[in-house]
Amino acid sequence: MSTPAKRHFERVTAEQQNLKDAKHGHGQPTGDQYELMLMQLQQHKQRLKDIQSQEQKAKVKAEILPEYEAYVKGVLESDSGLQDEVLLTIMVWRIDAGDLWGALDIAKYALHHKLVTPERFNRDTATLIAEEVAEWALKQDQPVDSSLLQHTDHITVDQDMPDEVRAKLHKALGLSLEEKEPTEALRHFKRALELNDNSGVKKMIERVARAIKNAADT
Repeated sequence: MSTPAKRHFERVTAEQQNLKDAKHGHGQPTGDQYELMLMQLQQHKQRLKDIQSQEQKAKVKAEILPEYEAYVKGVLESDSGLQDEVLLTIMVWRIDAGDLWGALDIAKYALHHKLVTPERFNRDTATLIAEEVAEWALKQDQPVDSSLLQHTDHITVDQDMPDEVRAKLHKALGLSLEEKEPTEALRHFKRALELNDNSGVKKMIERVARAIKNAADT
């Protein structure tokens, strides 16, 4: 079982090792801790591979993510910018487990340092984070926290990605803002339509435009 002392040691070790590796010009982390994290990651990936249910996979990821928390904190605090398979994998697992803000913490760092996602994810970092966050939001029964989507937009706004993915993010933003900020929501829906004619926002545009007009007439 992890103790506060152990977590502190893991965080400090990750930070110091990353700084040392960056100073010596290494492209990725070295040292025993990173190797241990990779081994642990492989064990967890095998455990997940044996599970067919996506819902159950998400639950297992939520259970195992705390085992990487101290390491991730140390890496982010080092600001070393080393290519790190463990870090990028945990970013995706945090999304799957519903820890969107935690995923965005890693994504901001990864985008700043131009880190590349592991090949198995089939998308670059900006496309992956924008699409996964947008799709998560669009699946929710209730409007999600607009600040989450605004932050996703903010950290990816200058990144290249397919128009269809950017449109999903604008659609999700529109839905999150529709109730409290209809004018801003309409702007996002219109932008989604500009980017992708099949983004599914035409009726949303009509609905919000009608609501804005009705409010102005009262």
